[in-house]
Amino acid sequence: MASGVLENIEEEVTCPICLELLKEPLSLDCGHSFCQNCITANNKESMMGQEGESHCPVCRLSYQPGNLRPNRHLANIVETLRNVKLSPKKEQKINLCVRHGEKLLLFCKEDGKFICWLCERSQEHRGHHTFLMEEVAQEYKEKLQAALKRLRAEQWKADKWGADIKEERTSWKDQIEKESQCVQDYFEKLTGILESEKQKELQRLKKEEGNILNYLAHAESDLVQQSQVLKDLISDLEHRLQGLPVEMLQVRLGSKPPHLNLRKMKIKFPPLLCGCAVSSSDTEVPLVLQQPFSASVSEIIGIIESMNNKGGNTLIFINVSIKELK
Repeated sequence: MASGVLENIEEEVTCPICLELLKEPLSLDCGHSFCQNCITANNKESMMGQEGESHCPVCRLSYQPGNLRPNRHLANIVETLRNVKLSPKKEQKINLCVRHGEKLLLFCKEDGKFICWLCERSQEHRGHHTFLMEEVAQEYKEKLQAALKRLRAEQWKADKWGADIKEERTSWKDQIEKESQCVQDYFEKLTGILESEKQKELQRLKKEEGNILNYLAHAESDLVQQSQVLKDLISDLEHRLQGLPVEMLQVRLGSKPPHLNLRKMKIKFPPLLCGCAVSSSDTEVPLVLQQPFSASVSEIIGIIESMNNKGGNTLIFINVSIKELK
């Protein structure tokens, strides 16, 4: 019953020219309606005829092309009809051909779509290979299942590779963190030892500075005293030289000049640190250490040698001149 009503409605909204559902319907004064493209093409053909008149393709009444008017009501009916045919409701579960309203029971292999028995007999599908829907459904199902199996296998590989990459990234991150902590520990220990040695050397130099300055102060005091004695003797001798020869000779014959005990001052300076140089990755510059140093220097050497012996990506290269340490 419902199917018959739909067929009647479809006949009312079918274009008499193309026999398809109306597209952008235009109505004439006579009441007939056509697709916009169909009636426009008819106007062009009519204008090429005698007297350039246009006639309705159905009733042959003449009309003016300028009097064509859009029929919104028919356009809405066509749209509703299309929606009803494509509706997923229970009463519309059976697929119907949009063009003929018949059941879609056949499959056209060349066009890859379902058609009705009228479509099969039409010029559009003439000579094509058509099969019942049930016949091709199983074949396509097997093809789709095979494709799905391949895709799932590829997805499994992609997931596995993703997990491997994630694991590798975590492993590298942990390794880099360990190496970074190792380098930090090395240099913290090295910095601590060097800081301790620096303080010891500064204290030693401070002590030596006090000793040297005290020694120089005493030496300067002795030198001032001896210089004063010399000045007194020089003054006395100059005075005697200006006197009578008899007095000068009496002094030379009767007395001895005073004994002058002049000492050459010997100043001893403490040993100092000559210096050190540490290079970056490309060029190695020797690290030369001179005495005096405490036993903790051996700890520094041990750390440096252990770092150089690790191999691989060594951050800093340091050579220690053992001869200088001995």
